Amino acid sequence: MSGIPVHADEERQRMMHRVREVVKEDPLQGWDKAWQENVTPWDAGESQPPLRDLLVSGEVDLPKSGRALVPGSGRGYDAILIATTLGLETTGLDISPVALEAARAHAAASDLPVGTKVNFEARDFFALAPSPESRYDLIYDYTFFVAIEPSRRTEWGRQMSALVKPGGYLINLAFPLAPKPYEGGPPHYVKPEHYQEVLGDGWEKVLDKVPERSLEWHKGNGERIIVYRKL
Repeated sequence: MSGIPVHADEERQRMMHRVREVVKEDPLQGWDKAWQENVTPWDAGESQPPLRDLLVSGEVDLPKSGRALVPGSGRGYDAILIATTLGLETTGLDISPVALEAARAHAAASDLPVGTKVNFEARDFFALAPSPESRYDLIYDYTFFVAIEPSRRTEWGRQMSALVKPGGYLINLAFPLAPKPYEGGPPHYVKPEHYQEVLGDGWEKVLDKVPERSLEWHKGNGERIIVYRKL
């Protein structure tokens, strides 16, 4: 098993292999190099259907005011969706200047409702220093968890616990969920319980299901939407 989604088309698989090459060469600057080369297999050209469905379904009583964070936000589709659907002041983070430029351009070209608050910042998620006044009501993770080295997942869990305020939510769109462990990445091997293992006991799982709608190339590759509430 390689971790490359089996239903990805040939071009997307080629891009995934190239991402692995540049990130292996430089774990930080490699991401910007991938954007410079337009090697972005995770960029679907739209927001994720499972997130769209969750936000409008009312299945989880998500906050309608406050602040949201999207680490590894890429071109910003999901950050914009959260800002426009929930009305949260949303910040997308990325370490790639090219990705941030693309996200800002996409937001500027979109017909956003008046009052939408969304911005994109060049900041390292792991370097954020939260205070009680600066914590978030919602954080969304899609492919960020599988992009970082597995050795940093415990740090990811600590940082999520520090950044989300009590009563706030963490939405994880877990993908790809390979049936067997594999070496290498990104995307690195993940199974749903890996999130809970590093988050610890200070969270309540309020939703864990296979999405009813997914991108075509996600189907058959294992995908779950998992929502936690901070206690």
